[in-house]
Amino acid sequence: MAAPTVSAAQAIGEYLQSPDDLVKVAAFRKKLEKEKASIDARLKTGVKEQLEATRQGLSKLLGTRDNVQSIRDEMSSIEGECEDMSIKVATFDQISRVSMVHRNFESTEEMVNNLLEMATRLDHLEHMLASDSRDIIGPAPNLLIIHYHLNQLERFRNHTMHEAKKASPSSQQTLTRWFERLNQFITRFDEYIVELAKNILPLVRAGHADVVVRLVKIAEVEGKEDEKALVMRFVKKAAKLDAALKFKSLQANARVLKHYRSKIQKAIIESIQMKMEDAYKQDEDNPLQFLESSTWIYQDILRIEKDVVPCFPADYDIFSHFIREYHKSLNTVITKMASKKIEATTMLSLYEWLKEYKSNMKELGIAPEMMEPPLLDGKEQNLIEDYLQLIIQKLDEWSNNLMKTELSEFTKREEPPEIDSDGMYGTQGAVILFQMVNQQVDLAIESGQGAILARVITEVNRVMRGIQEQWTKTVDAELKKQIEKPEEVAGGLVEYCIALANDQVKSADYAEALLARMEPLVSEKYRVTINESLNNAIDGYLDVAKKCMQTLIDIIFNDLKPATKALFQQGWYDGIIHQIVETMRDYMADYQSYLNSALLELLVEDLLDAFLLTYLNALANSPKLRMPAAAERVREDINEVYTFFNTLSSAQDVENRLRVLEMILSMLEASKDMVFLSFWAFAKEYGPNIGFVEGLIRSRSDVDRSGGGEIMDSIRRKVKDENLTDPAEPTIMKKVTVQNVFTRFLRQ
Repeated sequence: MAAPTVSAAQAIGEYLQSPDDLVKVAAFRKKLEKEKASIDARLKTGVKEQLEATRQGLSKLLGTRDNVQSIRDEMSSIEGECEDMSIKVATFDQISRVSMVHRNFESTEEMVNNLLEMATRLDHLEHMLASDSRDIIGPAPNLLIIHYHLNQLERFRNHTMHEAKKASPSSQQTLTRWFERLNQFITRFDEYIVELAKNILPLVRAGHADVVVRLVKIAEVEGKEDEKALVMRFVKKAAKLDAALKFKSLQANARVLKHYRSKIQKAIIESIQMKMEDAYKQDEDNPLQFLESSTWIYQDILRIEKDVVPCFPADYDIFSHFIREYHKSLNTVITKMASKKIEATTMLSLYEWLKEYKSNMKELGIAPEMMEPPLLDGKEQNLIEDYLQLIIQKLDEWSNNLMKTELSEFTKREEPPEIDSDGMYGTQGAVILFQMVNQQVDLAIESGQGAILARVITEVNRVMRGIQEQWTKTVDAELKKQIEKPEEVAGGLVEYCIALANDQVKSADYAEALLARMEPLVSEKYRVTINESLNNAIDGYLDVAKKCMQTLIDIIFNDLKPATKALFQQGWYDGIIHQIVETMRDYMADYQSYLNSALLELLVEDLLDAFLLTYLNALANSPKLRMPAAAERVREDINEVYTFFNTLSSAQDVENRLRVLEMILSMLEASKDMVFLSFWAFAKEYGPNIGFVEGLIRSRSDVDRSGGGEIMDSIRRKVKDENLTDPAEPTIMKKVTVQNVFTRFLRQ
């Protein structure tokens, strides 16, 4: 944007802001005059310099015009001199032919001499090549000498074959035979060059870096010759034939292009691929050994950077070339390794090795773009998924085989269960299962990843829960067959249930020990998952153990069905309880000998509860009770049961559990007027249980219908007035089944 124009008046106005500024007019005028003089002087100097430059330019332009005219005159003179001499000189044709004959004689003589000497020179060159080839990583002292002489012979061959294009076919065939040995030697030398290129790193390690330098020098020389040949061929195609024939070099187009640079680069690639493949094949059956011994890769990289790179020109970018090929070859081998069926340990080791490889290459300063494509296409996380799938497959396979054997033994029961070192029934199933589990968990721990360990533990829990479900179904099925078709069932179900229960407790202990081992190894993030999984498995084992305990109780009471049906019937008054107690005693004698002590305590508690429930159900649905004989019989039952269970558990615990019978007995014995007090003591501990109490009162033979009604009316009023409810914790009375009034009436 152009600056705004300022008028003279405006400029002066800036300096004359007040009347006092008029005094400064003279000084201001002098200042302006001085600035004007300075500007005029600079303008004068600038104009003078510009005029001088213009004058010099015109002078040079005139001189150039004179020079151009002079050159034009000289070119005209040369053109005149170059006119056909045969017109100006009468004997020019003769002179030209004599000159051509002379040149042909010289050329022929030189060619014949070269042909005669070629065999001797080849003998010498073959000897030198054989000497150098014997040690491919040797000093190769004759390399440049061989190349120099071979280059001369090759040029001679090319020129001779070009000259022979106009000769007869037989002459051309003769020359071809003459040069056949040379061609073979050239092929051998090319092969030697390629072999040297394949052994660049061994040559450097052997202290012969100079051989690599000479190799590169030969490649550079041949590369330039290849470029010349290509340019000449292009010119010959593009130029007119007459113009092309004026250049002798254009005639030497018979050169075979060597492409030594690309051959060297290809040889390097092949040598790296071969080295990587050989290393892999050596440990193909042991991939872990290959990974552990792969440090040679990093050693090679360091040697290449230090000793090989200085031997090559910068435009070769040889370091990048080596690194890329090492990486690509390694990727090929790693991909091949990962595609095979490898062990879980190998998968985890390979995953860790890939992370270590990235870290090591970064420390070596290798740019990421040199490591393309990423090893396993950057999908090394798939190794973890493959590992987990393998773990799942192995766990499923092993557990299925184990359960097939265990279930077969459990259902057939051809032999009694094994007895362990503690004298308890058991099987090897728990030990074998946790050996397999710990083996896989140890592998997951070696990975150092909490996520892997958590996933493995989750799968372990799945397998354990599946096994527990199978056991639960099998125990139920075997018990059903035992009850429904006892004659068709193999014996020993009790013993095998005891063995299974012991195994479940042992498995729960193993799982708890595994949990204690896992917790310190992982962060809080994965600790929660592991805790939930293993605690879930522990609960499952305890559930199966409880199922076995209940089965043992069900077997007892299945045998006691005839006796329990007689409770509070006519036979009961004769002491049927003695048969029940003795049957339980016989079974418990076997259980005590071979059952885990913790399970035995649980079994005793559950057995007592089962007896109480059976007894109370029978009482709740009993016909008329002959009083006072019934009360006396209940007291004797309580004493006999107390005596029996006192041998299995603490007296206090047995007394607490039998208190319900004592209170019920109190209601049976109480008079019509005192029943309420006995009921109140019972109701405060076990709840009102109106249905049960009413059935009990009405079943007493010493209480008539009207009297029973009065007792129950008073009880109901008191319960309502006191708002008496069931206790917060359910008692055994909640499990008692009381028949409706009509059914009870029919029974009475």
